Amino acid sequence: MSDIAIDTTKNFTEPEEWELKLPPTDLIYDDGEPLESNRHRNGINILIRSLNQYWRERQDYYCGGNMFIYYSIEQAKNRDFRGPDFFAVLDVDGTRERLSWITWEENGRYPDIIIELMSPSTTKIDLNQKKDLYERVFKTRNYLVYNPFEPASLRGWESSSSRHYQDIPPNSDGRFWCDTLGLWVGTWEGKIDGETVPWLRFFDPDGNLVLLPEEVAQQQAEVAQQQAEAAEQRAERLAARLRALGEDPDQI
Repeated sequence: MSDIAIDTTKNFTEPEEWELKLPPTDLIYDDGEPLESNRHRNGINILIRSLNQYWRERQDYYCGGNMFIYYSIEQAKNRDFRGPDFFAVLDVDGTRERLSWITWEENGRYPDIIIELMSPSTTKIDLNQKKDLYERVFKTRNYLVYNPFEPASLRGWESSSSRHYQDIPPNSDGRFWCDTLGLWVGTWEGKIDGETVPWLRFFDPDGNLVLLPEEVAQQQAEVAQQQAEAAEQRAERLAARLRALGEDPDQI
């Protein structure tokens, strides 16, 4: 990298042309605005935590939520924030911590999938300005929107050969195939964090629910309990046979 020659005779009260071309160093990572509802917060965490559980052996992706994506110096200087509720980027170092996604520090990489959890105050932006940005500038392959309070609101798009978004047709279960992740996206009604509502969830190619870590632990505990009960039943049957033969199972 070549050095920049600086004219020390000038008064630096106004930024020089070369300064305007440098990436900002005072990026904001939190605008202080709360999420629309606790259901929105939980919905974001469900998507992030379930995908991390499903891909727990992988380190070649990054997924985040409710964090800013900086995609141009001008956008950063103008504080024109864009913070998708959920996004994932493939083929990157997933072990590195990030406070925001800064494209010029990520070899120009943009999210491969974005999901927005809509609300009455964001629906118009999510379906228009953001959709246009993700299609034309980010060139994000899959974009989906869902209002956690309206189960029938789920919609999805994918980029076509013309680089324009095309609607993703839902399957018979109302789920949308996300080619980027190789997963279905749809609703699942169940109790999470005290709320029994239709949550937005991932499903594997066979239609099985992608579990959260605690759901995996619960499933494993149930399997272990079933195995223990089956072993106890086998032991009881064996003991009954031994008694029928005049043997004392406790003495064997």
